[in-house]
Amino acid sequence: MTTENTANRPAITRVSGGRIAAGVVGLVALVLLGRQLGGLLPRFAEWVDGLGFWGPAVFIAGYVVTTIAFVPGAVMTLAAGAVFGLAKATVYVLTGATIGSAVAFLISRHLAREAIAARVAGNPRFAAIDRAVGAQGFKMVLLMRLSPVFPYNLLNYSLGLTTVRFTDYALASIGMLPGTLLYAYYGVLAGDVARLAGGTAVERGSAYYAVLVLGLIATIAVSTLVTRAARRALRDASGGEDGL
Repeated sequence: MTTENTANRPAITRVSGGRIAAGVVGLVALVLLGRQLGGLLPRFAEWVDGLGFWGPAVFIAGYVVTTIAFVPGAVMTLAAGAVFGLAKATVYVLTGATIGSAVAFLISRHLAREAIAARVAGNPRFAAIDRAVGAQGFKMVLLMRLSPVFPYNLLNYSLGLTTVRFTDYALASIGMLPGTLLYAYYGVLAGDVARLAGGTAVERGSAYYAVLVLGLIATIAVSTLVTRAARRALRDASGGEDGL
């Protein structure tokens, strides 16, 4: 039996090593793609703005791709606020982010498990996540979405390694709402300033900008309070791990 196990070990190692190598190459390719796409986002936003009826669908598809490719979502959300306005931007971004994060989760769980496991191995923060998520799936994912402690794109892939149910993971995407509102609000303000500087702004009264600024302050305040509450709850739920 010992001889047989010893004989089998190299083959198992080769198979596992091959999968890990393939997964690592895939992840590196995604990160490199993300860096390339990041520089093209402003032009992409302008192009989407000119598509009319098809603009929202193309934007959502682009958001899905950038989420999978590790592109920071803040830039796309800012662009959405400038192009679509606060309400539509929030809907489009949440839709794209939810679909993109779901695809990343499924890639991690079914296609690139070994590579991503190697990337997060030995991370005390992830160990705490794994224990907590196993006990309280929806609640923990929701709190992690509300807290900026965890990088959004890496979290999508990392959670695919845990025992959280896909349904709980997807439903907890609502936790991205406060951050989405905040960055979309920034985008609305940036878009108005850009149009004003370019001489293409629609004339608006001072009351409009006062409401925008007050709304931004309120959004920042609420986001900060939610973030702090989520961080405390997350620390309590995970047993006070230092990594959190």
